[in-house]
Amino acid sequence: MKKYIAELIGTFALVFCGTGAIIINDISGGAVSHLGVAITFGLIVMVMIYAFGSISGAHINPAVSLAFATTDLFPKKDLIPYVIAQLIGAFLASGVLRYLFQEHEGLGTTLPYDTWQQTFILEIILTYFLMLVILMVSQNKAVTSFTGMAVGATVLLEALFAGPITGASMNPARSIAPAIVSGNVVDLWVYILAPIIGALLASVTWKYMKS
Repeated sequence: MKKYIAELIGTFALVFCGTGAIIINDISGGAVSHLGVAITFGLIVMVMIYAFGSISGAHINPAVSLAFATTDLFPKKDLIPYVIAQLIGAFLASGVLRYLFQEHEGLGTTLPYDTWQQTFILEIILTYFLMLVILMVSQNKAVTSFTGMAVGATVLLEALFAGPITGASMNPARSIAPAIVSGNVVDLWVYILAPIIGALLASVTWKYMKS
């Protein structure tokens, strides 16, 4: 049960801090800035990995858990409980933000800047690189202690350049909760399916590399 609670808390922190930064940036007239939002997402992922990595692996992302479940690194029986815990954490975070910032309509919802096709492809690629870094770094004993920094930096980097176009979700839970709580569910399926495809492709690549 501890690992499920860890996933719940970790995903809550990710959505609360990450989408919270977007909300506060909007209502403050840009005080946080796009750079600040990207840094917030990267840092919260990094610190949650260091906080809960030894307990649950700090997936805090259903796509990551699903990709891990296709390897021998993660018990398949834990997949559904992990995803449920992650979604509960994400919804709790969006619920708190809804209460705190009732005047904000989007709550940090991820929406395509242009076409859904553009966002779909970008989210696949973004999640692919994120998951590949997670697998490569977390399974390399020489650099395991740097996993949090490497994964957090990847999130920051991708949010920095792709955030204005796709929202740089790379995480179904991060997109599902604010979309449903705010009622902005347009193209939500893109942010569910694309990260899953990207993460699974990364898992295939990792298996090939280590074979």
